Amino acid sequence: MRFLYITVFALWGAAAAADPSFWKHAWPKTDFSKTSVENWVEIMSGGPGRDGIPALSDPEFVTVAAKTGLGAREAVIALELSGEARAYPLRYLMWHEIVNDEIAGVPVAVTFCPLCNSAVSFDRRVGGQVLTLGVTGKLRASDMVMYDRESESWWQQATGLGIVGEMTGVELGTLPSWMESWESFRARNPEGLVMAEPEHRRPYGQNPYVGYDSAARPFLYSGETPPHGIHPLMRVVRVGERAWPMDRLAEAGELREAGVVISWRAGKASALDSTTLAAGRDVGMVRVRDASGQDLAHDVMFAFAYHAFWPKGAWMLGE
Repeated sequence: MRFLYITVFALWGAAAAADPSFWKHAWPKTDFSKTSVENWVEIMSGGPGRDGIPALSDPEFVTVAAKTGLGAREAVIALELSGEARAYPLRYLMWHEIVNDEIAGVPVAVTFCPLCNSAVSFDRRVGGQVLTLGVTGKLRASDMVMYDRESESWWQQATGLGIVGEMTGVELGTLPSWMESWESFRARNPEGLVMAEPEHRRPYGQNPYVGYDSAARPFLYSGETPPHGIHPLMRVVRVGERAWPMDRLAEAGELREAGVVISWRAGKASALDSTTLAAGRDVGMVRVRDASGQDLAHDVMFAFAYHAFWPKGAWMLGE
């Protein structure tokens, strides 16, 4: 099993000194006296430093009809607001992790943490200002720690919560977005837009985490394993504080529980399996709606990450 980027992370020192004084030279504006982190050892270096994984802002887009080079089953993050539809290919998010954009007049951040398979879209408006998010290079429970360039506060990507600095305790608003295949987005949105390839030198389309979602355990994670015998790297659909195991959903095709409707269908490749994103094994795709058919904010993440951030959450096992 080859983890190209993960190997680099490990060589760069996976567990840097867990002491704010060690970080202050790189984060002079961050108020480390304000934090919800109980033990600084929870925050680890992922290898690259601040902005070593470069977040993107104001990306270029092309029409669906004009876009070439994406595999039919390749994963994109779909975001649809006020009649506007945009696709953010995971082949770009894999290397940048955050895209700061604006759609239908709403400043958004589309995020993806490969180590947790977590894709969450946020409204960047907080307290009358618009934040611009970047990548700290730090991990907590293997999940990306983001920061905002305005206050240099740190944010947990999986939860959208400020965890260090002035914004500690503030929660970013989440937006309904979902991972689906390029073929699915293109068929549903022939007039939609898709993010153009960034002007960075990256091997877009290649998977730096080959075989990761078939590994025995997560990388840079020392927390508890999920209960009920659920494999740590099983995908789960998280809606609020509830989680549905993907294998149960795939078997049912559709579940109507706890006021939500979750549907599953085949056709999307895993981005964390084969050497290329387009060749990954089929892990399916989900949509989450309420009883009236409105899309709901949710996440499809690994079980260990759900358990780490929602330890008292409800596992929807159907028993």
